[in-house]
Amino acid sequence: MGSYVNVGSIKVAEELYNFVNQEALPPTGLDVEQFWKDFEQLMLDFTPRNIELLEKRQELQDKINQWHKENKEFDAAEYKAFLEEIGYLEPVVDDFKLELENVDEEITTIPGPQLVVPINNARYAINAANARWGSLYDAYYGTDVIDEEDGKEKSGGYNAVRGAEVIKRSRELLDASVPLTSGSHKDATKYAVENGTLQVTLNNEEIVGLKDADKFVGYQGEEANPSSVLFKNNGLHIDVLIDRDHPIGKDDAAGIKDIVLESAITSIMDCEDSVAAVDTADKVDVYRHWMGLIRGDLTATFEKGGRTIERKFNDNRIYKGANGGEVELNGRVLQLVRNVGPLLRNDAVLNPDGSEAYEGILDGVFTSLLAKHNLMGLGNHKNSEKGSVYIVKPKMHGSEEVRFSNDLFARVEDMLDLERNTLKMGVMDEERRTSLNLKNCIYEARERVIFINTGFLDRTGDEIHTSMEIGPIKRTIDMGATKWLQSYELANVEAGLAAGCQFQA
Repeated sequence: MGSYVNVGSIKVAEELYNFVNQEALPPTGLDVEQFWKDFEQLMLDFTPRNIELLEKRQELQDKINQWHKENKEFDAAEYKAFLEEIGYLEPVVDDFKLELENVDEEITTIPGPQLVVPINNARYAINAANARWGSLYDAYYGTDVIDEEDGKEKSGGYNAVRGAEVIKRSRELLDASVPLTSGSHKDATKYAVENGTLQVTLNNEEIVGLKDADKFVGYQGEEANPSSVLFKNNGLHIDVLIDRDHPIGKDDAAGIKDIVLESAITSIMDCEDSVAAVDTADKVDVYRHWMGLIRGDLTATFEKGGRTIERKFNDNRIYKGANGGEVELNGRVLQLVRNVGPLLRNDAVLNPDGSEAYEGILDGVFTSLLAKHNLMGLGNHKNSEKGSVYIVKPKMHGSEEVRFSNDLFARVEDMLDLERNTLKMGVMDEERRTSLNLKNCIYEARERVIFINTGFLDRTGDEIHTSMEIGPIKRTIDMGATKWLQSYELANVEAGLAAGCQFQA
């Protein structure tokens, strides 16, 4: 165990203390002495509550175990009545709607994948941040969407037969997403812009436009010979890149070298499941990486093929608008950060009795402090256009633990001089007691909740743990077809929609 600094009645590891004082706090303008004073009081107030919640978990589990031991003939109605009696099943709150403000369109209106990546692996995390845009050609070529039969093998360098299939399928995607008034993108020999509209020359010399002209939103280069043609379909962008001097473009009739799709929209930078942060050094490493990620100035270098490659954040993409002006698109995903749950401890801070602090409380304070940098416009890139911080909360049991997190967020906002409900919450519905009381859980943070999700592994694990005394459990491979698991997935969606998770921008 390393050196510690006394902060009132608690102790803060010297490495964390120095990181906060030298790197995290100065850009924010917050008073150092007041910060640590507030931090000490927060720890003193929330640690006992955290302990009480965990004790209640155990108390409920002990009662459930005992009930199963005494009731070998299982009766569902009796079991439900018992769960209500002990407070495991909560009285359901009245109907309500989420009361949210300042939520980014990546959450409210743009459909797309969400990635999860270990926050302390800089290369992977930057890749995830940059996954907002991805090559369709690379995706088709490198995956098993295209088989390796009839000469379409992936191995042995570039395979022109496989490449031709990639191009064919990519043109089919264009035909499905942004169809022409007649003919096919497969027959295109030239793309040009005239008076704000797209003009496509086909191999029969016919010039056609789009069936839906509004799907053409911008371009790069010159009108007569654009280097990029930008489309928008179902809220997502498609960028057709043109370069007749490129190894791919020179053999393409229209000079297309690639088609780039707007792909992942959000990414969870994970402090929890995919990370092993077991001590102070690990925790400071996690926080330092989050600072670089949220500011957009983290970089990573690695060796590949005898060359040193640097990973850094993509810049925004700038186009000339179809109707004049400029179109600027985010080059990166919206980043969320997943804090640790209520159970784990870390020696980065010691409580007055010498016990290690609860990691979830530490994460709530320090990931928010670092996110304040971005809210102030510090760093290379802006994460949230709406000025919100998105924190994913895992491993919560029931509405009391969500209330605890909501109260913690409010206290952190006061500490950091943030507007109320700046810290938004993603509730992970992965524990049995949360699933059964999900409506109540959402209600407790109704001014913060921006998503609820399901998680097969954690949810089945907690089901096994909770119901261990009832008898043998189905194998994992068979569990997906069980009625309870299917009900869990459906109930999650229904609770979310009823609370207003379909959102209005």
